[in-house]
Amino acid sequence: MRISHGLSPTGNPASALHAVTIGNFDGLHRGHQAMLARLKEASAKRGLPSCVLTFEPHPREFFSPAQAPARLSSLREKSELIRTAGIDRLHVCRFNKRFASLSPAEFIERVLVGTLGTRWLLVGDDFRFGAKRAGDFSLLKEAGRQHGFEVESLPTVNIENKRASSTAVRGALAAGDMQHARELLGRPYSISGHVMHGDKLGRQIGFPTANIQLQHNRPPLSGIFAVEVHGLNGAPLQGVASLGTRPTVKENGRPTLEVFIFDFNDDLYGRRLRVDFLKKLRDEEKYPDLELLIAQINRDVDNARSYFASR
Repeated sequence: MRISHGLSPTGNPASALHAVTIGNFDGLHRGHQAMLARLKEASAKRGLPSCVLTFEPHPREFFSPAQAPARLSSLREKSELIRTAGIDRLHVCRFNKRFASLSPAEFIERVLVGTLGTRWLLVGDDFRFGAKRAGDFSLLKEAGRQHGFEVESLPTVNIENKRASSTAVRGALAAGDMQHARELLGRPYSISGHVMHGDKLGRQIGFPTANIQLQHNRPPLSGIFAVEVHGLNGAPLQGVASLGTRPTVKENGRPTLEVFIFDFNDDLYGRRLRVDFLKKLRDEEKYPDLELLIAQINRDVDNARSYFASR
């Protein structure tokens, strides 16, 4: 998959034509997957390469960072999921003041026509674009007639009579409902990152952990989880993960993802791992001393092993 950035100069048409879909695709849930499937179908029928247009950062992070929703996936995680779906090109537009000020007509001419050479376009049924969200589906249809591209909208995808959305996935994760999150995503929720050096406390208390680098300071879930870890020795390995601020050992700590992998003791520093969150065991708690924390970790390990044994 080719990954591209930026915009072509005004009046400079794209050298290649594409079938395109547009969206934030945060988490790439089953609604997004339906859009990619339709994109691939249409691109194959027309003999065009498929292209996903997305934005970085999320527009809501640009306009109101404090109120923006928690990210479900980093740009790299999103790129990997889109590549796995078989898309030919991912184009990432930097969402900044200049980009946000593009009028709907400028967005169509600079981005869709000039940069991507759009010949077929798929959007969601609630898609809005351009400065002040002034552009809509009817404007895209009119522009398509003018510039020579087809436009199609995809209706909402429902899972058990509920809309598949990034908001619904965040709600399920915040509630610790990993099964519902899995139904919305079509896979377990996961976080990927490199193993970093931590304070080595886990090793000192008998539970050596892999400290996974987080890309954002507000993960969409927290607590203690039964997990599977991918990226080591082929098959996934089982373990327990703590995702939170570690209140027993840190005051006002930043969110940290630590994973204790069962029956594993190799050097992991620098390795990139994917952690699948399968079951929430409990919320994070603050204990008065390390002795009580260690006793609870032992119970967490036992509960996780019981979960895996009963699957």
